[in-house]
Amino acid sequence: MKKNIFFFLIFLTSASIAQPVRLHVMGGFSNYSGDIRQQRFTLDRASSVISAGGTFNITDKLALRSDYSFTRLGADDKYNKPDLRIRNLNFKTLLQELTLMGEYDIANLNDQRLTPYLFAGIGVFHFSPYTLDTATGNKVWLAGLSTEGQGLPEYPNRKLYKKTQFNIPVGAGLKYALSDDIYLGFEIGIRKLFTDYLDDVSTTYADRNILFSRKGQQAADYAFRGDELKPPLPYPRTGSLRGNSKRNDYYYYGQFRISFRMSWFDNRESNINKSSRKGLGCPSWRSGF
Repeated sequence: MKKNIFFFLIFLTSASIAQPVRLHVMGGFSNYSGDIRQQRFTLDRASSVISAGGTFNITDKLALRSDYSFTRLGADDKYNKPDLRIRNLNFKTLLQELTLMGEYDIANLNDQRLTPYLFAGIGVFHFSPYTLDTATGNKVWLAGLSTEGQGLPEYPNRKLYKKTQFNIPVGAGLKYALSDDIYLGFEIGIRKLFTDYLDDVSTTYADRNILFSRKGQQAADYAFRGDELKPPLPYPRTGSLRGNSKRNDYYYYGQFRISFRMSWFDNRESNINKSSRKGLGCPSWRSGF
């Protein structure tokens, strides 16, 4: 992931030399929907997200956009309905993401101050779900435990999941031109995933004895944690539902955005279009629609 960030910065710098460019920073909330948090969209127990990136103008309304985002996601069965609470599962993960998208303004901000916009593209993200040992508080990394039998010969259809994967980011927002150089905005973005293991939960319970023999005591312990409740519950029947494999997990952001035109890079574009664009040049504050 560090190499991806390095190449992102090189791309951002080199592209800005040749293209009219705006740099932006964003911040807001993030959350996920999956097998431990089943609400499709909620602000309940949301996390924070920060992003930085740039847009490179193709036309007055269409831009190429690239972002780097960093957030934390997580959920806990103790907030679920009783039939799910008995699993007593939980997870957390740090998540890093790089995206390359097209961004389209519905209206031309050279002519007015406010416009809705849409964006979509492709991204790559890295995650690694973990939980905490209740006795020591130490992190327990879940992907290597094969908690549902992933990668074990007894479960040939359950493959180990990759912790770096592609996603599809889509979303919409509202953008306001505070001046020719400074835009403010807010957007909602959803990430379609190709995995159901963002939370390390997807399908049915593996045989506890197989988990123990193949992966050790820790794998058997963290596949089901209902035995930590009072009164403790027995390990579920092999093959009974642990998650819902019919719907992949996804995550989403809601972010405020501020962007700045890098005018020292696009003087050529400014001179060419100066006669057709209102108020371009030194930073100027718009006084009306």
